[in-house]
Amino acid sequence: MSVSPFPQTDWLQALCKSQPIAAEMLARSPEQQQRLGYVHTLREICQQPATWIRTGELMRQSAPVLSPIIAGICSLTLSGSGSSEYAGDCVRMVLQKELGINTQAIPGGMLLTHGGHALPIGRPGLMVSLARSGDSPESVGGLALMLKIEPKIRHLVLTCNPKGHLATTFRNDPRVTVITLDERTNDQSLVMTSSFTNLVLAARFLGLMNEAGRYSSICAALGHSATALMQEHFGTLAQAGRAGFRRALFLGSGPRFAAAREAALKLLEMTAGRVTASCETWLGLRHGPMSAVHEDTLIVCFLASEGRLRAYESDVLRELAQKRLGLFRLIVGQDIPQELVGARDMVIPYRNSDDLGDDNLPVLDAVVGQLLAFFRCQVEGLRPDSPSESGVIHRVVESFKLHLPSP
Repeated sequence: MSVSPFPQTDWLQALCKSQPIAAEMLARSPEQQQRLGYVHTLREICQQPATWIRTGELMRQSAPVLSPIIAGICSLTLSGSGSSEYAGDCVRMVLQKELGINTQAIPGGMLLTHGGHALPIGRPGLMVSLARSGDSPESVGGLALMLKIEPKIRHLVLTCNPKGHLATTFRNDPRVTVITLDERTNDQSLVMTSSFTNLVLAARFLGLMNEAGRYSSICAALGHSATALMQEHFGTLAQAGRAGFRRALFLGSGPRFAAAREAALKLLEMTAGRVTASCETWLGLRHGPMSAVHEDTLIVCFLASEGRLRAYESDVLRELAQKRLGLFRLIVGQDIPQELVGARDMVIPYRNSDDLGDDNLPVLDAVVGQLLAFFRCQVEGLRPDSPSESGVIHRVVESFKLHLPSP
């Protein structure tokens, strides 16, 4: 008899007991899961609560190494490409608030095209390179260029792949510190799932190095909330993913807009572009993008917890309802008022999350986006592990020519 590739942890057993869809999918043999194309993706989504605890432990253990490179910095750059860029954007605002320095999230490609002009003003600075594989051309090329032209920038690499070029090329450079996350986070599926959320949590530690206990509590609370989300709403997200939408709009504010960017990218990647996915800030929606919300549009609403933000967002929800825009809405967040929920809407409440606040909720939003995209991928007849059947995109961006500045 085949052995399931999913370790039978207590919470995973609870997921199977509470969610028949999950039980059916996880009960199939590894060979069947491989044939159906989800052997990696489903495991990598479901393993996230456990991996977050491990990342929390790893980052706390790394504090003695991190303290010297953070001491005295005047600016912080979070760099990555695609999902890795959005991971940095999820923590940019809270790190700026906690560290009290100019903090920016910058695409890796912008380092290649604009060099040091892309970096925030303030030296000495720290550049954090976020990457799953660390093998994309701009990851290595951007860091190499910054080492050459920005002598007052220190460097931290957070990666999921100890064998990637980003980890190995610079490991012996005294200006570069490399931290490799648990090998389980090096997702084997095409899209980033557990790698994304773990990179977010790893970078999050930079603002809480003097509050290690609070950081551990955040990781634990997020793990409990994600577990409850999957145990209670795995089927809800399957139902939403199987609904008749052809477009999806993701709404969020601040760090949760960064999660909306990632969720939109997940749906786009996992449906090979068959479902048009976009994202917008709540207040930005009125400035043109609302015109693209048609009767075939799913609106995914990451509803803020903070009262003033929620007041603005609630007004937008009421406006969408008054104008009868969209096919239906998936409203996600803490303590969602029933008066905001329409007859066709679905609700995903976050349990055990009262003390987290909007700064820490992007990883839960990302899980919602991952599961929605996972189920929609299957509806489109694609394989979640490798949805780009024509090979238009790959797990690692293919090599391309680097046009570096002249000496």
